[in-house]
Amino acid sequence: MARSHSANPLQSEISSLHQRSFISGDLEMYKEGQRLWVKDKNPSIETIFGFVEPYRDPFGTKAEFEGIVGLVNKDETKTLTSLVQQADKFVGRLPWVKNTGNGNGAFEKESFGLPDFTSLHSLAYCSSIIFPGVNLPNYNEIRQSDGCKNIMITNSMFTKGNQGYKAVVIHEALGHGTGKFLKKDRLGNFNFDATAPPISPVTNKPIDSWYGPDETWTGIFGAIATSVDECRAECIGAYLMSDMELLALFGYTEHSPITGQDLEYNMYLQLGVAGLRALENYNLEANKWGQAHSRGHFAIFRCLLAAGDFMTVEHSLAEGLIVSIDRYKIKTHGRAAIEALLLKLHIYRCTADFKSCSPFYEELTRPEGQFLDWRLTMRAQGLPREVFVQPNTYKKDGCIYLKEYDNSVRGVIRSWAERMDELNRSAEIAT
Repeated sequence: MARSHSANPLQSEISSLHQRSFISGDLEMYKEGQRLWVKDKNPSIETIFGFVEPYRDPFGTKAEFEGIVGLVNKDETKTLTSLVQQADKFVGRLPWVKNTGNGNGAFEKESFGLPDFTSLHSLAYCSSIIFPGVNLPNYNEIRQSDGCKNIMITNSMFTKGNQGYKAVVIHEALGHGTGKFLKKDRLGNFNFDATAPPISPVTNKPIDSWYGPDETWTGIFGAIATSVDECRAECIGAYLMSDMELLALFGYTEHSPITGQDLEYNMYLQLGVAGLRALENYNLEANKWGQAHSRGHFAIFRCLLAAGDFMTVEHSLAEGLIVSIDRYKIKTHGRAAIEALLLKLHIYRCTADFKSCSPFYEELTRPEGQFLDWRLTMRAQGLPREVFVQPNTYKKDGCIYLKEYDNSVRGVIRSWAERMDELNRSAEIAT
């Protein structure tokens, strides 16, 4: 049915490969569909479909289904494209690239490339989590050879404000897309000079680990892989939110009503709030995090709390938890703490250094003492989960109509029930 509505032969072939993969279980067929999907640039209707996320898979591979259909907003996409077109400039300012004196250095691709970056207004989003943005495919071999797509689910971001939207943009565009995996292939060839290995900026010694033939990031890092990468991408977003030239691309300057410095300050406050809210997703009985992003937020939160008298949390029975930031210490304390954490996670990831990353990250993300007291407060005063109620479109007398529903659990159920009824009727007509 989807193939009959394809805008071009490429989209039709993508749908065919995905369908055949779902019927046969052939993962390579699905990957080939993903390679073609990356090449489908600037579609008017964007789709994401398949078992693309590793979040709830015990093996950390692919078990989380995600299905999205949405309309591309051309005007918003122009702004995002302007960021991507200057991506190499901003990547050159990241900690492992700046001052290398040798291109992008050993731990970054020579050219960031120009991935597709789209602002999407979703019509239907089927997943256990409504993400504000996605960077796909989730196969590093495809990212390295074919590229990726960055997609902002813009109409899921309306409640997050200016700072939240910009941080997610940078997180998706420059966070997940950066980095170079140092590796040895089956023929014994290295993609770096193995006779004089690059110096790690973390240890100031030559690196002594890399990826072997057929080894992957998720395979080596296992259960912590997704959270470490989300934390790394979040750190890149936070680090570059202090770049006033980048924020000026979105209209935030020292002369705008909301200045770039205002956005930067608010971002650090939000990092503190996100770290506290993350504690709600920590299962104390199982000593386990329930969500990869939350674990990453907590890691950043702990680093900022440890950065001197920069971030503080006031805990009172009357007002709950209040996060405060010393605005005058953002550069010297806040950004420095983000940079130190980011550099470690990035180098560990690039060099397959699980033996160093695992104990560091496990210790950093283990809530103890006052954090458990704060967790109780968050759970007692926690906000109800957001309800994303999705509209339906239907065709009547040659016109397309949009039907919206009440912002309630009942509205969610009614929306999906009527969507499935319409799909079943369409399928009966087609047959």
